[in-house]
Amino acid sequence: MRSWLGVTKKEFYNQDLFALIPMGFCYPGKGKSGDLPPRPECAPKWHDLVLGQIENKELILLIGSYAQNYYLKNSVKNNLTNTVRNYTEYLPAYLPLPHPSPRNNIWLKKNKWFEEFVIPELQRRIGKFY
Repeated sequence: MRSWLGVTKKEFYNQDLFALIPMGFCYPGKGKSGDLPPRPECAPKWHDLVLGQIENKELILLIGSYAQNYYLKNSVKNNLTNTVRNYTEYLPAYLPLPHPSPRNNIWLKKNKWFEEFVIPELQRRIGKFY
C-alpha cells in the first residue's frame, strides 16, 4: 500500500496523515479460500462514529469490494475490476482500489491499466496533501 501511495513508512503510520479503518473491527475467522467476510453489523455501528472523529477527510480509499459495496452502494459496478476501472466516477471523495495483498498479484498482472492510470492518480492526489 505504501508504494501505491508513494509515501514513506514514517508518513504512512503518521496518524495526522492517514487513518486506517477496517470494514470489521474483529477477525471474522477463516473460510475455504481465505478470511471470512467482515461481520455485517460492524461498519454500520462504527464507521460513522469513527469517521466523525477524523478531521480533513480529503480522500477515502475504498480498498476491496466490501468497502466499495458499502460506501458506493448502487453506484458500484458489477465487479471490483469495473469499479476500480471507473474510479474517476467516485472522485473527489472516494478512490476504489483492489486489496494490496500478494493474493492479488494475478489481478495486477491482468490489469496493467491500474498501475498505468490509477496509481499515478492516487499518488498525485496524495501529494496534494504534503
